[in-house]
Amino acid sequence: MAEDWNLDTGEAVYRSRDPVNNLRIQVALQRVTPVSALVHRVPQGDGDRGGLELRTLHANSANRDLRPGDDKEEIVISWQEKLFSQFEYELYKNDAVCHSPLDRQYHQDVLALERSGGRKNRRIFTYTDHDRYTNLEEHCQSVTSSHNESPTFLAERMANVRRRRQDKRQLDGVTMRNRLVTWKPSDEFIKNNHIINTPVQTMYIMADLAPSGNHGCKENEHVLCTIRVDGNGVITLKPDVTGLKGPYRLEVEGHKRELWKYTLQHVSESVDQEEQERERNIYNDLYNRHKEYLNNLVGSEFEMAPAGTLRFFINGEIVSAQKYDYDNLYIHFFMELPKYWSSPGFQELSGVTQSCKTKTHKRENIAYFCHPFSFEVFLSEEVASEDIPQWPVLYFEVLSLDFWQRYRVEGYGSVVLPDRPGMHTVTTHTWRPVELGTISELRRFFIGGSPELEDMSYTRIPGTFQGNRLSRFGFRTETTGEVTFRFNCIHQSRSFLDNSSLRKRMQSVLDRLGGTSQQSSIHNVLDAFQRARRRMQQARESLPQDILNTSQASLQQSQA
Repeated sequence: MAEDWNLDTGEAVYRSRDPVNNLRIQVALQRVTPVSALVHRVPQGDGDRGGLELRTLHANSANRDLRPGDDKEEIVISWQEKLFSQFEYELYKNDAVCHSPLDRQYHQDVLALERSGGRKNRRIFTYTDHDRYTNLEEHCQSVTSSHNESPTFLAERMANVRRRRQDKRQLDGVTMRNRLVTWKPSDEFIKNNHIINTPVQTMYIMADLAPSGNHGCKENEHVLCTIRVDGNGVITLKPDVTGLKGPYRLEVEGHKRELWKYTLQHVSESVDQEEQERERNIYNDLYNRHKEYLNNLVGSEFEMAPAGTLRFFINGEIVSAQKYDYDNLYIHFFMELPKYWSSPGFQELSGVTQSCKTKTHKRENIAYFCHPFSFEVFLSEEVASEDIPQWPVLYFEVLSLDFWQRYRVEGYGSVVLPDRPGMHTVTTHTWRPVELGTISELRRFFIGGSPELEDMSYTRIPGTFQGNRLSRFGFRTETTGEVTFRFNCIHQSRSFLDNSSLRKRMQSVLDRLGGTSQQSSIHNVLDAFQRARRRMQQARESLPQDILNTSQASLQQSQA
């Protein structure tokens, strides 16, 4: 029967919260000679004589050149466990070649093995994280498949990541933590910091596949498995443990071609039920203590709104502005509170953004502010039944500032804050006042400045206006750009928790507030109709009398 080889030699990644020192890998290595392969292919129906002769031939060929244990070996290896190869065993016997502390430690370990009877392993050995082989192997790792590849600076520094895991560099006597932003980074600074520094430890499980009696040659060393563990508990195996799959194959080219197979099994000790329960209790106790610590930081009492009021939280953001003539835009804004609304005395209801350059996106010049603001206001529930409560309004003006510190008004606008809780995105168009003639525009272009509003609330009906009609006749404006806002609104009231008349009263107030926008839109339509009728009446009165008589006569003829 032919061998079912495992051809999947890629990496496998695991994550474990347990200490990596508990990792155990069982490695089984066996030589597959041509004769033994022939024995596996003998049918079971052959005669006893043929099977006996083949088994004898296999035994004789195996015993003629091999020492006991040379063709098969099985061993369990722990994480960072050092197993010396024949070459290292002979090297570290000599005290003269031991210069570093690690060499002297290995010398003591080899002497201890010598006193206990020598090495227990024959072909399988390991290279740990501190060995020279690990450094050389990580330096020699190629990035591309080209044979003429020359490592870049980044590849060389990434190869040293494992050795830099405890390196805490300083720049000009100031730690990196204190200097979060470097405005003028040098080329050397960019090279040194363009590296992912993740702590990694490496271990190699090796095999000396030299012919019997020729152990100890570097060219006969082959990697069976590479194990890497980083500081986040991620374990990488290449190749993966075989499990129920077939063994891996390894062909060796030499004076005679040999075939080896090996398996990798995960044999770490499992935690019994009692230890799992104890570990679970420890974690639960740790989580409970952390939860209590967070509760102590936040507080156990939930802050409620005062009785008889609606608390309104607005966490807003000025997202962007676009379609304006000039660059370096900034926005000044404030919120006006209508009747029955109030705010804490310490809170400022106005603000200004940073200046922002525009960038071209889909043929439009857009300035991305991403400027956050936050307001907290209160609405009294004692609203008269005959009054129509108004919702707070956010007024703003868009300005530009050029290189010579000349500023220009780019537009005025206003936004009625959303009357529903949740997230809302609103885009508002703006306008600016203009004067007749070209002198005003020339002044705006060359020396800056433009007509401005003394009161920004004039973009709507000002709160101080007490009349019946607000006339803007003769006021010339020009449409400019648009500003995008994002609002996150929260409503809080004790009435939401009560099913009595207080909740009904608050609901009626909110319904009237929600209907305010509809009522205002209806009033705007009626006002537009009235203004159009007045203009038609004025135009009719300004026409000569003979034209009116002629039009009336033609009308009578058409009716007849």
